Amino acid sequence: MKMLETISAFAGKYFAVWVILIAVIAFLVPEPFLGFGAYIAILLGVVMFGMGLTLKPVDFKIVLTNPIPVLIGVAAQFVVMPLAAFAIAYLLQLPPELAAGLVLLGCVPGGTASNVMVYLAKGNLALSVAMTSLSTLMAPIMTPLLLLLLAGQWLPVDPVSMFMSIIQVIIIPIALGLLVQRFFPVIVGKSIAIVPLISVAAILIIVSAVTAANAANVISAGFVVFLAVFLHNGVGLLLGYAIATAMGLSENDRRAISLEVGMQNSGLGVALATAHFSPLAALPSVWGAIWHNISGPILATIWSKKPAGTETAKQRKRNLQAAPAELKSGK
Repeated sequence: MKMLETISAFAGKYFAVWVILIAVIAFLVPEPFLGFGAYIAILLGVVMFGMGLTLKPVDFKIVLTNPIPVLIGVAAQFVVMPLAAFAIAYLLQLPPELAAGLVLLGCVPGGTASNVMVYLAKGNLALSVAMTSLSTLMAPIMTPLLLLLLAGQWLPVDPVSMFMSIIQVIIIPIALGLLVQRFFPVIVGKSIAIVPLISVAAILIIVSAVTAANAANVISAGFVVFLAVFLHNGVGLLLGYAIATAMGLSENDRRAISLEVGMQNSGLGVALATAHFSPLAALPSVWGAIWHNISGPILATIWSKKPAGTETAKQRKRNLQAAPAELKSGK
């Protein structure tokens, strides 16, 4: 078990490297990975089940005790990213499938990797976890609605079908994870450190499947899609920080909101695009899975070297409670 925990921590620490590596392999030799495409929704459900295993009541406490930063952050998440994706798709004159895929990436909730980045950046981790959790729970309503409003001109959007998909691959697995944690706390406590390894493995398989399915498209549309994702991520990071600053929030909160807004749940984007649009529409989310896990660590490293202001005793306690298991153990 100790070895598995060490491997799990190592896999999580170098997640971006593994994503790039598996994407390159799947691009060069796509055939072995094509069969995984049928299991994308199941694999994402595994990742969300792991999220449910790690959620705690304290993750939602800040929503009641200090709701303003959470509401500002979640509002920015569901306003900045969808509109930025819409504008960039028009600016770059993306083909319909890629435009809809980019907007889809902008409409999904924040990604769980952002929590680790906020921790490393010395931001408000409790705020980050609360934003991820709340935006994820809002996704069944917000993602189909926003997509219908912004992407319907490029591809037909069935909001009811998408709502059901998000319930199946996000809400139900998280609920099951919470139930398992509630009734089998000892078993969960002993195995929680290997959850990142399982999640990383599942996301790598998802990335490999979509990259393999788009091997030909990567050559023809790879650069423009990367440029779109690069701009989209940059706008999210910048405006997330700017909005938090304009609202008078602390530096700790600004860093958390910036990373939360900029880093999306790319795995959900891949699953929804594959199920409701096409493999090509999933390409922006594949690039998102790669680039978000490069830009996030870069920004977190820069911020980690700069003081984030005075951290109150309550905030320090909340951050320690919310910290991922592998970070709290010093691995």
